[in-house]
Amino acid sequence: MKTRQLGTSGLEVSELGFGCMGLSHGYGPATNEKEAIALIRKAYEWGITFFDTAEVYGQGANEQLVGKALHDVRDNVIIATKFGFQNGRNTDGLNSRPERIRQVAENSLRYLQTDCIDLFYQHRVDPDVPVEEVAGTVKELIAEGKVKYFGMSEASAQSIRRAHAVQPVAALQSEYSMFWREPEQEILPLLEELGIGFVPFSPLGKGFLTGKMNANTAFDKTDWRNVMPRFSKENREANQTIVDLVTTLAAERNATPAQIALAWLLAQKPWIAPIPGTTKMTRLEENIGGTTITLSEEELVVIKRALDSINLQGERYPAILADLQGR
Repeated sequence: MKTRQLGTSGLEVSELGFGCMGLSHGYGPATNEKEAIALIRKAYEWGITFFDTAEVYGQGANEQLVGKALHDVRDNVIIATKFGFQNGRNTDGLNSRPERIRQVAENSLRYLQTDCIDLFYQHRVDPDVPVEEVAGTVKELIAEGKVKYFGMSEASAQSIRRAHAVQPVAALQSEYSMFWREPEQEILPLLEELGIGFVPFSPLGKGFLTGKMNANTAFDKTDWRNVMPRFSKENREANQTIVDLVTTLAAERNATPAQIALAWLLAQKPWIAPIPGTTKMTRLEENIGGTTITLSEEELVVIKRALDSINLQGERYPAILADLQGR
């Protein structure tokens, strides 16, 4: 596994990270703890040194899981976590007030069994708290040795600029994949200008780009894709075109659709480090295989042309959640 520099901050991570959220939250029942720890440790054995979690992923449960799994190799990994929600629940609204940031930091340090958080993201921009105040609070935590790097998630270009002027933003984490290319319009040029790394979440389109899902796929009742417009039965059927594209590309390269989707992301910029998540060892191995595929400039041009011709259907989030995205 090669490493990458996240922008100009000096933060070096494995080119592929591991998104730990799904082990505890979001995609159905939590994974058995023993199995989840084994999966995280296997990811490390196979070269992944960049692990992503957050307070809101089970109100600290995911952080505790990550802490247990990586305790013995703590000095060899980068652990990212996030603050920004009231009471650690995304149903309770946003809260990035300084006292709340500090409370989350202390909780995360304890849950992760560490004395310093490598990368501390603001999970969503809080319209009630100036980003300058948020950046200033994290700057203080860095000065105190409790945090190493500051990150933001799903933030707008304006918010990133304002925060970066107070405390350099090392990385932005936002959704980006063949299935959601909006960051290409304004965010990627800004990150390149400011020297900020990019950490795409849902790099496999929340599973859609794996080719293992179709209009008839049934989700667990607790799976949040049930309420996402883009994952309605009708939209999954309408969006099958992109799955067909990735499947065709994969067949040409003797790879899987997931591997092509990850290879495409890695080819976009040298300071991008995607964080696919999985609960299965076979999928973990498959994802890592995506780092061995190098797409040529000619292939990338052909893929871009094909993607530009596809009009994907369905909003990313339902209206009730849309106001938490991309401020």
